[in-house]
Amino acid sequence: MASSEPSSQPTQVPAHLDPKTYPRTHHNPTQNIHITLTYEPLNANTYLSQTSSPSAGANILFLGTTRDTFEGRSVSQLSYTAYPPLALKTLAGIAEAAMKTHRLEGVSIAHRLGTVPIGEASIAIAVSAGHRGAAWRAGEEVLEACKEKAEIWKREEFVDGGMEWRANADRDAEGRSLGNERV
Repeated sequence: MASSEPSSQPTQVPAHLDPKTYPRTHHNPTQNIHITLTYEPLNANTYLSQTSSPSAGANILFLGTTRDTFEGRSVSQLSYTAYPPLALKTLAGIAEAAMKTHRLEGVSIAHRLGTVPIGEASIAIAVSAGHRGAAWRAGEEVLEACKEKAEIWKREEFVDGGMEWRANADRDAEGRSLGNERV
């Protein structure tokens, strides 16, 4: 006879969803590439210091933060999940391509997982280059490639109790739908 009592067995959380197994990182010291997936708040100074170089005349930092509305709906928070082995590999490939294309001095990409409250950063991208033009272009390209390719998914949670899973690739840099959204 089946018991209606709750199980006293603790539920086993898969390692890739267990915050205790983070941060997960990839570091390539030869190219000065730093990749981080973490459940902890992002520290902008950490990522800027990782990419700084005496050869860099330009250091660019982008922070993507949780806003309080989306298409007229009040957002309570965002929640992110990832498949870390693949996401780290993808993010490293994005950083390596940017290093080569823009002759950068360093790239740091950090993405937060789990709950990200309003006003807190979910992604930090820091790049350094000899000159500002390369740094600006690289920062934008790295961000767009992360949103398009990285195996990281976002759940928007609304004040009214609703929620929606979204792929980062569903929207362009201006927030316009690319028609990729699933129903």
